Amino acid sequence: MTTKKNGEELELRLYVAGQTPRALAAFTNLKRICEEHVTCKYRIEIIDLLKNPQLAKGDQILAVPTLVRKLPVPVRKIIGDLSNTERVLVGLDLRPRG
Repeated sequence: MTTKKNGEELELRLYVAGQTPRALAAFTNLKRICEEHVTCKYRIEIIDLLKNPQLAKGDQILAVPTLVRKLPVPVRKIIGDLSNTERVLVGLDLRPRG
């Protein structure tokens, strides 16, 4: 189990471009990872760049799907379908490297 400090909230944004198989896999994997490994409060926001392309600029999104951890700072990004749980946990700074 992964824990964050008490009162800390994890704010995640998943950028996708439509409901492609890769986008759906990324969301499914992210939801599973959060349910299995995150013990603090978390919020997942899905941003479809086909509907809101202007939102890509704010987080400098160059590829999709991209997961952005907005809170806690610093901002962290992971590109891909999030199928490698260990990589996602380390990338989100929820598990130490090594």
